[in-house]
Amino acid sequence: MIDVRTYLFTVTYVAILVNIVISLYGVFVRPNVIKKIIALSIFGDSIYVYSILIGFRKAEPYPVIPIMTTWQPSSEYISQFASTAVDPVPPALVLTGVVIGLAVMLFLVFLALQTYRLFGTLDIRKIVRMRG
Repeated sequence: MIDVRTYLFTVTYVAILVNIVISLYGVFVRPNVIKKIIALSIFGDSIYVYSILIGFRKAEPYPVIPIMTTWQPSSEYISQFASTAVDPVPPALVLTGVVIGLAVMLFLVFLALQTYRLFGTLDIRKIVRMRG
């Protein structure tokens, strides 16, 4: 019998990968610049969720909030905490990526606005025809 947690974890991985594929389709196939920007944003968010999922640890017993009952914890307590704690690197990288992604997104929206002002359209095919 398959474990429910393993099943849900697998379904989540597959859903994220499908989301990544659909967003890449939007980036590479859609001719509208705004749709490309939206697909790129969805792609970035999917990668962030995937990174957080990589850092997750299935622990038995379930992780609990560490409460220090003494100023000098035992080595058994420290090893138990280290084996059930979530890896802090992926959330830190995701936080950094979100900030950088916001700056890039604002820049892309600015470029799309300037492109619309210059060419009067956001369709890549029409812009290429106008440029010659």
